[in-house]
Amino acid sequence: MNKAFDATARGLRTFVSDVADGFFEITHNGFALVGLAIVFAALALVARPDLRKTGEEELMGWLQSRKPAPEATDLEPTAIERTTAASPADLPKQQAAVAYWLSKKYRVAAEPLSVLVAEAYGIGKRTKIDPTLILAIMAVESSFNPFAQSQVGAQGLMQVMTRVHGDKYESAGGTLTAFDPVTNMRVGVKVLQECIARAGSLEGGLRYYVGAANLEDDGGYAAKVMAEHERLLQVANGRAPSTITPTVRPQPIPVAAPPAKREEGSEPAKVALLSSVS
Repeated sequence: MNKAFDATARGLRTFVSDVADGFFEITHNGFALVGLAIVFAALALVARPDLRKTGEEELMGWLQSRKPAPEATDLEPTAIERTTAASPADLPKQQAAVAYWLSKKYRVAAEPLSVLVAEAYGIGKRTKIDPTLILAIMAVESSFNPFAQSQVGAQGLMQVMTRVHGDKYESAGGTLTAFDPVTNMRVGVKVLQECIARAGSLEGGLRYYVGAANLEDDGGYAAKVMAEHERLLQVANGRAPSTITPTVRPQPIPVAAPPAKREEGSEPAKVALLSSVS
């Protein structure tokens, strides 16, 4: 009986050993075949770039089909068209330097500032007004807050009195466009042109702009604007801005707008602002 048991045990061990050897042989050969298939596939893709491209497209299509559906939102794919922002890297070197400096000083993103800087340079070229002066006025008036409003109703980047200059917004769609940064800048520059033309000098024009034409003192407004103007000029010219406040001297500036007419004996009207939010 013991002999029969031993024989059975040896038979089972032999069977298990044969099965293991067979499994190893099959898997070994299988892996070898898989490896050869991969090598041949790689060689085929190298030799046939068109096959590689087709394969990549099919793989990407399969991966895209496996992605979960995007979450439904109320965002609009055309919202970018309403965005007042651009990359500072796309600006000329001089304008980019101004945008980055203003961004750092006033803690405003450089992307929307890039649009304003580019617009200021474009308007300045058309009106013969230094673009850094336009930007300096915006800095003093609103610190580049397009939604700023003073206690007396001056609105937007350049703090234009919409109830006084509402007609200037008509072609843009009405006075609500005072809160559109670019529109506000364009209207503000028109007002500035009228102020300078009426006063005959930059200093006088700034006094009109702030609504201090009839006052003995403009509260230091012109000096603040000119100081910021000087700093921006230095930045635009690649120099570190100084902290010295320049002396404001009357200087004629060519403008496109003709001097406004007023009746004899009447006092000069306050053309632009009654106060700023700064």
